[in-house]
Amino acid sequence: MSERKAQLERKTSETSVSVSLHIDGSGNSKVNTGVPFMDHMLDLFIRHGLFDGEITADGDTHIDDHHTTEDVGIVLGQVVREALGDKKGIKRYGSAFIPMDDALAQVIIDVSNRPHLEFRAEFPKDKVGTFDVELVHEFLWKFALESRMNVHVIVHYGQNTHHMIEAIFKALARALDQATQLDPRVKGVPSTKGLLS
Repeated sequence: MSERKAQLERKTSETSVSVSLHIDGSGNSKVNTGVPFMDHMLDLFIRHGLFDGEITADGDTHIDDHHTTEDVGIVLGQVVREALGDKKGIKRYGSAFIPMDDALAQVIIDVSNRPHLEFRAEFPKDKVGTFDVELVHEFLWKFALESRMNVHVIVHYGQNTHHMIEAIFKALARALDQATQLDPRVKGVPSTKGLLS
């Protein structure tokens, strides 16, 4: 079986983004997007998903973090989709509950080729440091859209906004790791249609 990895770049007048990801990795991470809070979250995502990944971005963060965060979500989603190839033999579904001190997040995904984001979270604050919390939704929506996955995010409770978002990214990593694992019992793709790509 060929290695499940991919690398893509995206350049616009607003950002330059490069992402490489190896699905069957061991948690090796190198991240530098120019958005420190996203660097932290993406590092957690790669390490807790046991992927190997490198994400770099250079964007118009002198304006705000929106374009960089959005474009990283786009390219990361595209890379995941490409790395999974025809999706033969994968489990397809994944779910994870992750506690982070006061917070509890749940993420459920379906590698379905039907992109959708369901996002249920109420954060106590609008910012973590200088990072606009609304960008978490923006990132996840673009990731779900470009990876063509169903992604359901539920933060059941929490008092600390940083902890709540961190729990989301860790849960996303664990759910994706579970869904993309190969199961020898699965013949072809796990769909009655015979197609997931």
